[in-house]
Amino acid sequence: MTLLIILLAVLALIALINWGKVNAFLAFLLVTIPAGLALGLGPGQVLAAVQKGLGDTLGSVVLVVVLGAMLGKLVAESGAAQQIAAVLVGRLGAKNIQWTMMATGFIIGIPLFYNVGFLLVIPLIFSVAYQYRLPTLFVGLPLLAALSVLHGFLPPHPAPTALVVLFKADVGLTFVYGLLVAVPAVLLAGIFYSRTLRGIVSQPLTGFVSEPRPTSLLPGRLNSFLSSLLPVLVLSLVFSLQAILPPSGPLAPVLAFVADPGVVMLLSVLVATFSLGRGQGKSMPEIMETYGAAIRDVALLLLIIGGAGALKEVLMASGAGTVIAAGLQGTGLPPLLLGWLIAGLIRVCLGSATVAGLTAAGVMLPTMTQVAVNPNLMVLAIGAGSLLFSHVNDSGFWLFKEYFNLSVRDTLRSWSAMETIVSVVGLLGVLLLDWLLPLVSG
Repeated sequence: MTLLIILLAVLALIALINWGKVNAFLAFLLVTIPAGLALGLGPGQVLAAVQKGLGDTLGSVVLVVVLGAMLGKLVAESGAAQQIAAVLVGRLGAKNIQWTMMATGFIIGIPLFYNVGFLLVIPLIFSVAYQYRLPTLFVGLPLLAALSVLHGFLPPHPAPTALVVLFKADVGLTFVYGLLVAVPAVLLAGIFYSRTLRGIVSQPLTGFVSEPRPTSLLPGRLNSFLSSLLPVLVLSLVFSLQAILPPSGPLAPVLAFVADPGVVMLLSVLVATFSLGRGQGKSMPEIMETYGAAIRDVALLLLIIGGAGALKEVLMASGAGTVIAAGLQGTGLPPLLLGWLIAGLIRVCLGSATVAGLTAAGVMLPTMTQVAVNPNLMVLAIGAGSLLFSHVNDSGFWLFKEYFNLSVRDTLRSWSAMETIVSVVGLLGVLLLDWLLPLVSG
């Protein structure tokens, strides 16, 4: 009966969001409360679990998500991301366009949310394709595949960050493992698969092509790279020092403090405020307006994350974990594969990678205390599943279709297939790491 209630709750969530067009946060509440009552919790227990789930989850991720949005917005508006892309194209040459675009996607995708990154790089994709007389999809897919993979797999992006917190994973190890999985996924989906799509003709609509900023208005090259990549640079330095220095040394507490994702992002925003804000002639009110717009962009996303945390807490408070674990053992499916399947199913039904990942986490989390699973790999498995087969119910599908001016059929052949390849290769990479890590550590 417990499994049936959980299944009905997930189906109800899908129906409310997909067919009922209900706000995702409201849908989470409408599903969570009846599910808690049906699982045997009293009204007071349900409300307490909802409040605890909301508070714990938001308290853990709100700093990273909001500060990450601020940094991404400033990187985009200052022209730093455009400068990075221009440097890469100029240095690596025309013969390596696809590799250059893939590298650009990785660099831009680390600090930027997907939609911001997408809109930022569209003029670059179109201008490069025109300059070198190359098919637009041949140029654009490697970059967009990298943006998508980073958005789905790696902190400090919202869903992976929330999953790291929910599963109590290590953000550094998750990032490293995520890169190991992301590279082959982008190679296959972004570079090699795009070479099979030369027959698809993309003529972008004039109204969707914006002019890049004048070179004279762009920040300096070193400034652009350092300001945009400061979170990664700081974390890399801290993790290297932690690996070298003794864990009980006098610097250990300081390194642990600086390694906190919220502290890293706050430091990065403070530096960017002056390097990409004041340093580019912006006034403090202008910079604060940019940050305010960034907060508005992620406000609903934060509520969705909180709603998923409420569902997770209700499932845990009801004791559903034991039942789910028993059902998991009965299926014979490895937990990592099951997490990927649940996230993939919700992604296909709902269209939202964030909702898919967070909902799958809420369902899988109770099993983590019953079955031995590497939490870092579970984050990546669910992240990979959340990217499966983007189609007509996903806003990203239509964003890609309209900007590239493609038919629905050609968008399915290009964008949807690319996302599916990324998802499947990501799963295979996670399973391979799950097999290799015990051998290496042993």
